[in-house]
Amino acid sequence: MAGMTSRNGVFGNLTQTKKRKHFGIDFLMTIKSITDLHIAVLCGGVGSERDVSLLSGENIYHALTRGGCRAILHDLNPQDLSILDDKAIDVFFLALHGQFGEDGQLQAILEKKNLAFTGSGSKASRLAFDKIAAKRVFAEAGLPLAKQIVVKDTDTAVQLAAKLDGWAAKVVIKPIRQGSSVGVEIHTDMPTAAAAAIRCRDTYGDCMIEEFIAGREMTVGLLEGKALPVLEIRPKVTFYDYHAKYQDDSTEYLFDTLTDAAVVKRLQAAGETVFASLGCRHLGRADFIVTEDGTPYVLEMNTLPGFTSHSLLPMAARKAGIGMEELVQRIALAGWIDHSNNTR
Repeated sequence: MAGMTSRNGVFGNLTQTKKRKHFGIDFLMTIKSITDLHIAVLCGGVGSERDVSLLSGENIYHALTRGGCRAILHDLNPQDLSILDDKAIDVFFLALHGQFGEDGQLQAILEKKNLAFTGSGSKASRLAFDKIAAKRVFAEAGLPLAKQIVVKDTDTAVQLAAKLDGWAAKVVIKPIRQGSSVGVEIHTDMPTAAAAAIRCRDTYGDCMIEEFIAGREMTVGLLEGKALPVLEIRPKVTFYDYHAKYQDDSTEYLFDTLTDAAVVKRLQAAGETVFASLGCRHLGRADFIVTEDGTPYVLEMNTLPGFTSHSLLPMAARKAGIGMEELVQRIALAGWIDHSNNTR
């Protein structure tokens, strides 16, 4: 293709050196078009979200090649990073989820090697992946948060149950550094919740207990720091867990379910604040619970959201008129442009 056109502007056929404004940054580039870039899609990894990452990587790769881009798909093993030394690669498209891929480790390696890649940098990735560190940032930004405590190494189930006395009738147990709802449990009995938190800590190395906020589960996809249409998640099961996210076709994903325009605006603004406060770039997805009075309680920020058939960012982009081919091209180009600007 000669270039990309979207509702957000024209990237155009850059057949000669031009200076333009893109993603809020002036840049100088001489490539003819996005199809001149050689893109490596990195997926897989070794974490608990490996299977989801492989699906994301395949979808991104096929979307890039359908659009005429030169791309390769690579199942990345942290013990073999030789592909990062391939001088033919112009930009690495990150499709890894969870540990190593989303927690800042891979990003730090790419930064040290001075390579172009998509998604947030190492600092923002580390912050977002650590739910407690991220919530500190969100609190400083004035965003509504559920009450939470960290399970300490020395805590016993009896001690935790005492700490939870007087909390709401329902709590959420979750690992601090996992994604895709891995290890998350919801409990109404506090002694049972305390025991579950100890198991979570022993299994995943860390754990937090969060007050359950009753409301509607909403997500705000973000592209170039700007909010996409708000999407509501309505699982048929009690909890939107890993199975409901990636394997259950009964979950409903609905747009335009919030009738109060002011609530929609507040939710999108909160999503953009989450993105900006962490220092994210290119893409992301912020998850919220919206209470009956319209308050958006932020749950977490996903710096490398999925690209599977059940994934929410591509759905939101499509609702905004941005197809899958354009979406992945925009993200790949953003990674290349940011690197080009930073190395000029």
